[in-house]
Amino acid sequence: MRWRLLLAGLAAGLAVEVSAEVAAPAREPALTLAAKGKVELAFSPWNDPEQALLAAIDGARERILVQAYLFTSKPLARGLIAAHRRGVQVEVLLDAESNRPGTFSVLPELLAAGVPVAVETRYNIAHNKVMIFDPDSGARAAVATGSYNFTRSARLANAENLLILRGNPALAEAYAENWQRHRAEALALRSLDDLPARKGKQDGREPDR
Repeated sequence: MRWRLLLAGLAAGLAVEVSAEVAAPAREPALTLAAKGKVELAFSPWNDPEQALLAAIDGARERILVQAYLFTSKPLARGLIAAHRRGVQVEVLLDAESNRPGTFSVLPELLAAGVPVAVETRYNIAHNKVMIFDPDSGARAAVATGSYNFTRSARLANAENLLILRGNPALAEAYAENWQRHRAEALALRSLDDLPARKGKQDGREPDR
């Protein structure tokens, strides 16, 4: 009798697993865009990706959209704040768990300067490292992406790469649309008090593996 109950339990567990897999939503197809424009490439530590980003921030005239997993670079924060003060629309999305007080995050500085910041909580980690410059401007639009975190360590100690892709409006538009999709799910912050409670293993958070 015990064996029958055990087998029945195992069968039920397998059925739930298979059912969950079948019920998983279908993935959207990947986008294919024509290759065009120019690519600026920087490898850390041999090149200076931070300086390339600062030049792109300084050159923006209308809008800068940021997605960051780790953001501790004070020069980049100062560059975004300066852009915000000269009238560029700057908006920042951060991973909620990696940008808390005590982590050296520039989140407090951005909030104090009035830069709109929202944090992502839906995902295990929000691992994007992206800056989108003037996405609605046509030929002047640019996208910066790569492994490069916006941190001091990425500039001085890590092996990283950064691409800045210019002259491809369709690419910038696709990145801007993805940014807006993430922003729609994110939590806007008015102060550090608005940060959600930390997530732990009990909430389904897992190490990045």
